[in-house]
Amino acid sequence: MTARIAIPIGDPAGIGPEVTLRALADPQILTGVEPVLVGCRQLLEAQAAALRQRGIAVPHLDRIELIDHPLGGRVRPGSGDAASGAASFAWLGLAVKEVLAGHCDAITTAPIAKQCWHAAGHHYPGQTERLAELAGRAEASMLFTAVAPSGWRLNVLLATTHIPLRAVPDALSAELVCHKLNLLRDFCNWFTPAPSLAVAGLNPHAGERGQLGVEERDWLIPCMEAWQARNPSLRLQGPFPPDTCWLGAGRAWRRGEGGADGYLALYHDQGLIPVKLLAFDRAVNTSLGLPFVRTSPDHGTGFDIAGQGRASGASMVAALLTAVSLAARHCPSRSSTAGKRCEPHGDSGGSKAVNELGLPSGPVGRA
Repeated sequence: MTARIAIPIGDPAGIGPEVTLRALADPQILTGVEPVLVGCRQLLEAQAAALRQRGIAVPHLDRIELIDHPLGGRVRPGSGDAASGAASFAWLGLAVKEVLAGHCDAITTAPIAKQCWHAAGHHYPGQTERLAELAGRAEASMLFTAVAPSGWRLNVLLATTHIPLRAVPDALSAELVCHKLNLLRDFCNWFTPAPSLAVAGLNPHAGERGQLGVEERDWLIPCMEAWQARNPSLRLQGPFPPDTCWLGAGRAWRRGEGGADGYLALYHDQGLIPVKLLAFDRAVNTSLGLPFVRTSPDHGTGFDIAGQGRASGASMVAALLTAVSLAARHCPSRSSTAGKRCEPHGDSGGSKAVNELGLPSGPVGRA
């Protein structure tokens, strides 16, 4: 399958433009992705020229569709600021317009810097929350997926995302966990019939029957038992002690078997530490609960190596290939879904009309 993927290039002071260009030169991407870049042509041309001087293969931009939105100020590699934040914020919005209008099948976002968005006056915890707002959704969920060298697929969904650790217990509830388990079940069903799911506990030793915390005893275990009763064909395990929950995933990553099909982590680092240890260059962040497919690399802006030609495009390649795969499952009736509305990516309800969001119904200008 070939898919049209909108690609906002991320913070221009970071490695987003570089990893995007590197990924688009990968043979797998050349045959499977019809890219629609969203960013500044002048910046991308300068990046491409610099990479070629280092002997790094990158595509010629005159062969790639590009929505040109010039930078509003001077940006230096490695020095993100309000200008770079304003640019990446605008590029994300333009990319969402493309996919909501049906001009693209999915969106793959390059990394942004939250502090630069904040400096530009855009106070969002991250791209996921802004995407939910643009799509007219109350929230979107973060799931990380990666295919191991063994062929086994790791799927980790976060119950809570970009909040302080001290706020996690109050943010969790039986209703939230059941909702996340539904999302995880539906995602894993795309790859595995009757998937097995595992839940990590909140406290050390998963509370040890109330001795080290009462959340598991008081509401998490009853919640899981009720969810299992409603889903008898699936196997739900846990809550596991957080320090041993991931042992099966580690074995499956190496051997191809023995892990659960999906894992629910209760807070950000509980899920991201094992994901990045096992699959740093392979893991892909995908947003569930949106009316379109969105993926992104699992790394950040890399300001410390920006402009040096050292960034790896591997995770961006994985993000683009995952977008193609998920787009095919999201709307399987045609090889390219551009121009056709499909069912929402997740179970948060139907999508709102484009005009309800104040977005243009026609194509935006291209360079």
